[in-house]
Amino acid sequence: MADSNGQRLLLFDLDESIRYRKLDESVEGVQPTKSKPRPEEEAKLSMMFGVFLPCILAIFSGILFLRLGFAVGQGGSLETFAMFFLGYFIVTLTTLSLSAVSTNGAVKGGGAYFMISRALGPEFGGSIGVMFFLASVFSSSLYCIGFTEALTDSFGEGGFFTKDASFALPTDHWYLFAYSSAVLFFCLVICIIGAQMFAKTQLIIFLVVMAAILSSVVSFVKQDSMIIHTQDNSTANYTGFSIDTFMDNLKSNYTEDYSTGKTQTFVSVFAVIFNGCVGIMAGANLSGELKNPSKAIPVGTLGALLYTGLIYIVLIILIAFTCTRELLVGNYNFLQDISACPPLIALGIFASTLSASLSALIGASRVLIALANDSLFGPALWPVQKLVTKSGNPIGAVLLSWLLAQLVLFVGELNTIASLVSIFFLLSYAAVNLACLALDLASAPNFRPSFKYFAWPTSLTGMIGCLVMMFLIDPMWASVSAAIFLLLLVVIYFGSGDSQWGYISQALIFHQVRKYLLLLDTRKDHVKFWRPQILLLIANPRSSCGLIRFVNDMKKSGLYVIGHVKQGCVDDYPTDPVEREEPAWLKLVETLKVKAFVELTLAQSIREGAQHLMRISGLGGMKPNMVVLGFYDDVIPEDSLSQMNQPRRGFYGTVQDDVEDGNPLLQLPPLRTEGQDKLIARDEYVSIVLDIIRLKKGVCLARNFHSFNREALGKNREGARQYIDVWPVNFLKPETAGYFDTACIFLLQVACVVSMVPAWKKNARMRVFLCVDADYASTNHKKEKLRRFLTELRIKAEIVTVPWNHITVINNQAEVSAHMTGANWVTHVSEDYLRALNSMVRDHAQGSAVVFTYLPMPPIDKELHSQYLHLMDILTRDLPPTMMVHGQTEVTLTAL
Repeated sequence: MADSNGQRLLLFDLDESIRYRKLDESVEGVQPTKSKPRPEEEAKLSMMFGVFLPCILAIFSGILFLRLGFAVGQGGSLETFAMFFLGYFIVTLTTLSLSAVSTNGAVKGGGAYFMISRALGPEFGGSIGVMFFLASVFSSSLYCIGFTEALTDSFGEGGFFTKDASFALPTDHWYLFAYSSAVLFFCLVICIIGAQMFAKTQLIIFLVVMAAILSSVVSFVKQDSMIIHTQDNSTANYTGFSIDTFMDNLKSNYTEDYSTGKTQTFVSVFAVIFNGCVGIMAGANLSGELKNPSKAIPVGTLGALLYTGLIYIVLIILIAFTCTRELLVGNYNFLQDISACPPLIALGIFASTLSASLSALIGASRVLIALANDSLFGPALWPVQKLVTKSGNPIGAVLLSWLLAQLVLFVGELNTIASLVSIFFLLSYAAVNLACLALDLASAPNFRPSFKYFAWPTSLTGMIGCLVMMFLIDPMWASVSAAIFLLLLVVIYFGSGDSQWGYISQALIFHQVRKYLLLLDTRKDHVKFWRPQILLLIANPRSSCGLIRFVNDMKKSGLYVIGHVKQGCVDDYPTDPVEREEPAWLKLVETLKVKAFVELTLAQSIREGAQHLMRISGLGGMKPNMVVLGFYDDVIPEDSLSQMNQPRRGFYGTVQDDVEDGNPLLQLPPLRTEGQDKLIARDEYVSIVLDIIRLKKGVCLARNFHSFNREALGKNREGARQYIDVWPVNFLKPETAGYFDTACIFLLQVACVVSMVPAWKKNARMRVFLCVDADYASTNHKKEKLRRFLTELRIKAEIVTVPWNHITVINNQAEVSAHMTGANWVTHVSEDYLRALNSMVRDHAQGSAVVFTYLPMPPIDKELHSQYLHLMDILTRDLPPTMMVHGQTEVTLTAL
């Protein structure tokens, strides 16, 4: 399409969002003008200079020249091949995962941290980002120490080039520290100049390293046998190609490492050698400087692994055929001694270690600036975020990375630091594999990377391999690193606000829940596995906080849905009004700390909306079997939410909610005030109760829960125990007292569920009231019968007998009972009788936290609905929080 100026427009820009973008400035018949590229676009690195060469140099580092012979001498050629195979197996699987993640969208600065954080969310991404930052810092120090070791081996006291010289570099501890610090400072200067300066030197360094490797290969082939001095001033043989030498080097013979004084094992040698495989992130760390990171990272990294792997194989074979074990374990710098051009070997070691240190320091600074830009640690990294040049070079991040690397230099021993570096890198690689594994298992439609050579088994194997080797190398430091990771995860979780990157956990949960919901077959339901699944219908949550929290205790690990009906028609609104209100309800659930879903609907009447919710709430086999409503009365509601309506404090200040009006709870509708009409009429309310019964669901009418305070449970002034009172008797059929129908058992079951909640179990006791005649001779028999019944139901409760024949005589019960099944039974109930019942319940309600009573069936005749509510009002007036319950289904068994 074209705009008014004839310029072609692209309607969808996949790298940013849905917007217009000019493809060029051309119009028909006119040659388009070439726009000058921006400086940052000119500075982008190619795959060769941004990924391939940095990865090769980081993989070789100083391990190729300084520790390859150490590995063969200690572990033999077979186990050395096994070490490299294991190391390359782990990093290759990690590279496959890295390639999949990096080709699933635009990759920006931050490398591995950016990819993991955008895949797994800020908690995992930030934690692993810090661990990878530490790994890079330690790695930079490691390579500086490797540079110093090569420097002193060449020019120190007794060094290769200073054996007969009058001057040699001092090799005391602090001199070694000074040399390493100088090398690190040189790296700092290069990093301050910028990554482009580093990139321009890569080709030169690569050519120097390759020249040194080629010189070594030629020397192995051409050099005759010779005697070489070892570190302990003894001698060892270089035999040239010899089958005897190869056979002697075939198997392991672990001895003491002269640099640390520790006896080596397969794992300890692997910990050192693995640093010759860990450079795969060198290219990913420069993702912000790459022209096309999604293509450059997989191709360049896999190419570097193949290239370095072949060179390692050739050199291991040459070393095994030509060098005696005494030489390999006694002189780590033996390549200079056998080389036809020793200065070239020294230059290759200096170039490779310096390049690897530079790469690690730049990688650490890029991860750190990405962490700072994402503000995961609040103001702690603000100085780092501010100290950035106009060209984008993060000076602050470079300086902080250099400072930490300088502190690491105090350790001083290459092999000691190598183990820590390996552990940090293995943990980081495990996270990369986890990110790919999670994305693949979540089966999200938007996870469709252009790199296809991976699968979830490769990611899982890579992750397990990383974790196993991490703990084999050093269980203590592996545990420490894991503990640091978990601590960072907790800090970021509580200290950062909501992420805009998405959470892989949500995708995984959806995927698993969908599978298990399909397995949940309602045809296999059984009464012994019954649990309450509750729909709570709320008119206004501001006055219902106590009820919401109490119903949360009633659910007993069952489904809990908070439903609300907004009256209106879709045609009356420009957009969906329910969608605008949903954030406030979700914030309410979070504020009250209840485990509930929220279902909102729009309907022309409250009853119609309630029917919608009763039928469609839940999913599959998880659907409400009970509906709870607040009682219908004329009491002006009180705002119980206001005291909770406070912004949450995080580690670094107030967490601002991501809505225009600030706190979402402020969007909830105001409460009804005196003089305002209710949104629902009496007959419509009772009709909703009848609808619930018709749909064969249990119904509960809740009253006086505005006074319910869960925090006060068990904290009454006298210190007396509180009670859950249960009146399992149909007050309108007193002759049935002591005989439990399905509704009474349902009532007992719901009360029992509440008593099983830990807070209630600790602070409240269940009481069951048995109404009896004062002069009835079988009172004790009824009590014993009830006790046996409760025992069979495994309900632990105190039985309280209440004489009530003085109350039942108030009303003509014969007449009432005769009309119980009729439509006008409510007209035959004496209000004085109900007041007496109310007084009886109140008299026994001292210390009651909640009261459960039997809910009589409402009349079908709409003209009697108001009278029904009036009678229920008299029955429950001024009681403690009361739940009137009517159930229709079996909910418990006495048999197994």
